[in-house]
Amino acid sequence: MSEQLFSIGLGVGSQNAKGDWLEVFYPKPLLNPGKALCNALIDSLDYSGGNQAISLNKGQLGTLESSLRSAGESTQADIIKAMKTSSQALVATLLATDEGPASVPEGYLKLHLLSHRLVKPHDISLDGLFATLPNVAWTNKGAIDLDELPQAQLAARLNGEIISVDCVDKFPKMTNYIVPAGVRIAHTARVRLGAYIGEGTTIMHEGFVNFNAGTAGPGMIEGRISAGVFVGEGSDLGGGSSTMGTLSGGGNIIISLGKECLLGANAGIGIPLGDRCTVESGLYITAGTKVIMLDDQGNKVESIKARELAGKDDLLFRRNSISGAVECLTNKSAVALNEILHANN
Repeated sequence: MSEQLFSIGLGVGSQNAKGDWLEVFYPKPLLNPGKALCNALIDSLDYSGGNQAISLNKGQLGTLESSLRSAGESTQADIIKAMKTSSQALVATLLATDEGPASVPEGYLKLHLLSHRLVKPHDISLDGLFATLPNVAWTNKGAIDLDELPQAQLAARLNGEIISVDCVDKFPKMTNYIVPAGVRIAHTARVRLGAYIGEGTTIMHEGFVNFNAGTAGPGMIEGRISAGVFVGEGSDLGGGSSTMGTLSGGGNIIISLGKECLLGANAGIGIPLGDRCTVESGLYITAGTKVIMLDDQGNKVESIKARELAGKDDLLFRRNSISGAVECLTNKSAVALNEILHANN
C-alpha cells in the first residue's frame, strides 16, 4: 500500500489505568512527509488508511527502525531507536487528511504542528479538539488522570513525597513539549501547547498566548492573545491588553493585528486591525463601538460602527478626553477615507 500522508508523528505519551491516552509528545512531527517515509511507515505498521493513531509495541520497533533507515529517514529511525528503552506508551500517528482530530494522539499532533511552526493558526482543522482532549492534572510527576489523582497523591505522601499539581486543564504548557528558536518567554505557564510563537517574539510575565493563536514575530507581548488571534510582524501588545478570541465572545470573526500595530496598556480589540494601527491605552474597541471618523485635518467625516473599519490600515483609535467619544484618526483625506470605508473589496 502506498499513500501520500498529510502528517505523521512518532510519539511517546501517558495513559491512564484504563489505557486511555492523556497526552503525547512528538519530538519531530512532520507535515507533508516524503513518499519514502510514508511507505516505510505504512509497510511496517497495521495501517489501513485514513487518520489513525497506532499503538506501538516493542516487537514492532526493530522492523520499523530498519524500514526507516532503508528509506533514508535517519532522524525518524533514531527516534524509534530511542523508544526501545522506554517504558512509556508509544504511538505512531498517521494523518491521511486534514480533518478534525478524533483521538488524543491526533489532537496532540495538530498542536505540535502549530508550536513547531509547521502551520500557522487557522491553517489546519481543529474541529472537535475540545471534546477530544481530556481534562488532566499536570504535575511534577507528569500527566495524571483526575480520577486517579487522589490515589497518586496518597501513594506519594506515604513515600515521603508530594505531588505538585501545577494546573488542571486540557492543554499543557508549550515549553514542556517544544521551545521554538529565537523566543523569550518570561512565564512559560502562560503559553499553551498549540501556540505559534514566531522568531524574535518576547512574551513578558503577564503575556498570554492560547492554542491556535500567536505571533509572526518579532514583537513584544505583555497582553493576552486569545484563541484564534494572530499578531503580525513588529506589533506590540501593552501590559494588560486583550484580544477577543473566537472562544471568548468573538464568535466566528477572526481577530488579528497586522504589521507594526500597537495595542496600548489595558486596551482591547474585538475587530481585526490592518497594518500600522494603534489603540490608545485603556480603550476597548468592539464591533459595535460607535466611532467618530476624523480626517487628517481633525474634521469629522462621519460616525460609523467599528466593524466597518475591520482590516483597514493606518488607523489611530483614541477616546476624546472631553466628550468621551471614541475617535479614529487616519492619514487619509476625507475623500480618500470615504472611498476606503465604503469599498466592498
